[in-house]
Amino acid sequence: MAYDEELVGRVRKVLARRKALTEKKMFGGLTFLMQGNMCCGVTKHDDLVLRLGPERSEKALKQQHVRACDFTGRPLKGMVIVEPAGYTTDSGLRKWVKQAADFASSLPAK
Repeated sequence: MAYDEELVGRVRKVLARRKALTEKKMFGGLTFLMQGNMCCGVTKHDDLVLRLGPERSEKALKQQHVRACDFTGRPLKGMVIVEPAGYTTDSGLRKWVKQAADFASSLPAK
């Protein structure tokens, strides 16, 4: 099963004005990187993977449709997964992707 191209297009639209944006296939889907740092991605299950950092990820985990990012049985620190029900509207998607982009842009370039 491939990732949702429509969702990828929606994420691209949110990130369109960000600098040094690249894409890479990861996590069975497509990941967006900013200056070489992972920002967010779309999995083959149409989940939205977000790198929010430790503080924001703890807050996000208290919200509906959000769970720890765990691909291997060990949660990735500072990362969460938002299920499709958590980003159905464009404003909802924009809110999540903006948080991840803000965190990724705060990191030094790789």
